[in-house]
Amino acid sequence: MTLNENHYFYTPIYFSQKKEWVSNLNKITDPYILESKNKNLSISNKDFAVVHHSDQLAHDINFEEFIKYINITAYNILNNQGFNLTEYSLVTTELWVQEFASLGGGNHSPHIHWNGHISGFYFLKCSDKTSFPMFHDPRSGRMMNLLPEKNQSQITIASSIINFKPEPGAFMFFNSYLQHEFSVDHGLEPFRFIHFNIQAVPKQLINNDIKRISS
Repeated sequence: MTLNENHYFYTPIYFSQKKEWVSNLNKITDPYILESKNKNLSISNKDFAVVHHSDQLAHDINFEEFIKYINITAYNILNNQGFNLTEYSLVTTELWVQEFASLGGGNHSPHIHWNGHISGFYFLKCSDKTSFPMFHDPRSGRMMNLLPEKNQSQITIASSIINFKPEPGAFMFFNSYLQHEFSVDHGLEPFRFIHFNIQAVPKQLINNDIKRISS
């Protein structure tokens, strides 16, 4: 008997490149990283096992083109996935830059971003010697009776976690429900990236807020 194989409820991850933005965005984010480092190093004199995390960047006019690009991309992703966005506007709710400790130990434990729809990364400083993003299978029911994999170095239907080694200038977009983490960095080379979250907000709520402000 021949079995016909069909895949449903799959989880996409999207990739694009903007290498021409790397140099300028590194310069723009330098002051934010320096400010965060100064705060962290005032607590500990050793730059180890910390993540230098900026405040929100969405207010900075230097990120206007960046925000426009990620919002348009997020709209196209959700629209192509079959979601009806007629009554929604996409808003970048979170945007920040992070750099892992120069002596190593920086990492992110597995997490998701609540109340969002599209999340993503833009990598500014990275190499095959730095930390990298890892994504977990979002199907919680599957984890209850998961069997061992034959070969964890291969991506198969049995895989429960996958990882990617990015290059500077690489974008990654994914649905915000997808659990992700960053491996422990060894401090061999700089690791910096921009992280963003985008939410589809009902237009009625936005219009009501505008009315309240103007009244």
